[in-house]
Amino acid sequence: MPATSPASTPAISFAPRVLFLSQSASVVERSLHGEQLLLGDASPLRDDVSTDEITPLPILTHYDEKLGLYPYTGFRAGDATPIGTDAIRNNKIEVVVAGKRYGKGSSREHSPAAEKLAGVRLVIAESFERIYRQNADNIGLFTSTDFSLIDRIQAGKAIPLDDLVAGRDALAAAILQNGGLLRFGQRFMRDISAAPDAPSPKPRTLFEKIVARHALATELTSAHPTAGDGAFVRADWRFIHEYYTGMAAHMLHATFGRPLALHDPASIIVFEDHTSYVEESPAHVRGGLVPNVHRMVQAQREFATTYGLRSHRTLTELEAGQDDGSNVAGISHAMVAEHYALPGQMVVGTDSHTPHSGALGCVAFGVGTTDMANAFVTGAVRLTVPQSLRIVLDGHLPPGVTAKDIVLHLLALPFIRAGGGVGKVFEFCGEAIIAMSTDERATLTNMTAELGGFTGIVAPDAETVRFLRERRGIDFVLEPWMRSDDGAAYAATLQVDGAAVRPMVARPGDPGNGLPLNDVNEPVRIDIAYGGSCTAGKREDFDHYHAVLRWAADRGLRIAPNVQLFLQFGTTAVRDHCIAQGYMDAFEKVGARMLQPSCGACGNCGPGGSSTKEQVTVSAINRNFPGRGGPGQVWLASPPTVAASAIAGELVSFETLQQRHA
Repeated sequence: MPATSPASTPAISFAPRVLFLSQSASVVERSLHGEQLLLGDASPLRDDVSTDEITPLPILTHYDEKLGLYPYTGFRAGDATPIGTDAIRNNKIEVVVAGKRYGKGSSREHSPAAEKLAGVRLVIAESFERIYRQNADNIGLFTSTDFSLIDRIQAGKAIPLDDLVAGRDALAAAILQNGGLLRFGQRFMRDISAAPDAPSPKPRTLFEKIVARHALATELTSAHPTAGDGAFVRADWRFIHEYYTGMAAHMLHATFGRPLALHDPASIIVFEDHTSYVEESPAHVRGGLVPNVHRMVQAQREFATTYGLRSHRTLTELEAGQDDGSNVAGISHAMVAEHYALPGQMVVGTDSHTPHSGALGCVAFGVGTTDMANAFVTGAVRLTVPQSLRIVLDGHLPPGVTAKDIVLHLLALPFIRAGGGVGKVFEFCGEAIIAMSTDERATLTNMTAELGGFTGIVAPDAETVRFLRERRGIDFVLEPWMRSDDGAAYAATLQVDGAAVRPMVARPGDPGNGLPLNDVNEPVRIDIAYGGSCTAGKREDFDHYHAVLRWAADRGLRIAPNVQLFLQFGTTAVRDHCIAQGYMDAFEKVGARMLQPSCGACGNCGPGGSSTKEQVTVSAINRNFPGRGGPGQVWLASPPTVAASAIAGELVSFETLQQRHA
């Protein structure tokens, strides 16, 4: 991009009141109400402020100006939630400061949108999660890692625009300088073209090869981007779900009017997968939000109908005879892997767990609402080309150890906890990966979101071909290019001895709080056990649940008194597999409640979430940020551990349960 002239980069003044998101609730309250603190006074700052805390899930039923009432209403400092409804706007906060990995977790653009609508114009943090920062760019919310700005702002000095975008790639800077992605697109994306994949003189990773085959040239971006470059790519599939479609439709119609001219609508898929059981979500019922959810769902249905988009509705809709042409239902990520994604393709979705499909050897990554809205009308999807990490998983996994245990082990590594994976491509390979099924590989790529990565990918092989043939009836032929070249460049390589990994759990509060289950020194009583979600609602996950619960049922065991066990299918195909295999008998005998395909408790969207802070849950979902599964404590675990713990009434592995009943 050509250099910007000084005349076009004015200085911007901010209100000198700065909100420090400190670990101390009293510091947060003091800075919120106008006391001018120094950075040293506010330290230590809160790390890992998640989008679940910036905008708790019930708030996502809003997708307009009302969002400005709610930023940081889930933020926790110790045991306190010091920021109330409309506190940011009432206290005229324009600058917010936090620690490392700000905006981790869900891809919800509602978070930066709520901040901006409340009056926040700049967020300063030690580091940002990739999707959050890109979402902020796209709506014109400034983010910076330059803490020297704080003193200048508190002193009343205007900050040159160049300083606010310093260190950003040229595309990010241009988007911010133009006030956001849609305005940028109107100005610079009139002429978009694809260029053929040119031979590379250097060895390339599989990720780099796929990007090269999908890269687009625009007025300001090259069709041959390298690591660190801002770029646009063509996606083979674009998908969205009901928490984002209303917002996307609202901003598109406001910007471009009606009707819209959507680019290649046949490649857009609309999923209704978060709201099937909303009437049983304590958070939504208590907050009186169920009518809002129904309006949100209706907004998506109207958008899909207006533009003739392929749509998968909830199973309850299908059973009621209100089918829109689909005959299958389920969680978007699992559905994309079961029905759409293929090796070598590019897949984007409005959800941080979109990398799920990377298990098939495609590039799949999550984007925010504005990115998807722009992609709907231009066909182009924005990314900053990341570096790759090579994760070599050698050895044979011990009995009872699953891919979920591997991810929790990776999350506990110092390199990952220090942010070494943030924004990177996780390429999984090695002896243990070769031996894994596609369902288990999908657990690894899915939870790349928790690892902080851009996406996860596994090179397609004979197992991929088997999966496509047996699950989808496709005789796929692998092409020689569908692998990383010898000598390809990686930011780092992590070697993991799979044979040394044991059943893992993660303590409440963060998926990175992992430790071997045997190292949990005191008994952990549980009230709720939940098996499901995109991470753990797949066919092989249910094979694991059944192995434990069949063993228990054959011995006359049931779930422990005062414990509820919920098992939720990821898709109708998973449900049908369980019925065909005769699994339902064991599930019924132990007392499990079976739930139809939906996201459910993972996002506080249905049964399986806690209703009081005293309740303890063991869950096979992907993340356990504060408030994510209700007000109680959530331990993360593998499917076998969840099932075994439900029978024992406390946190145990299947091996321990078997020993107790030998």
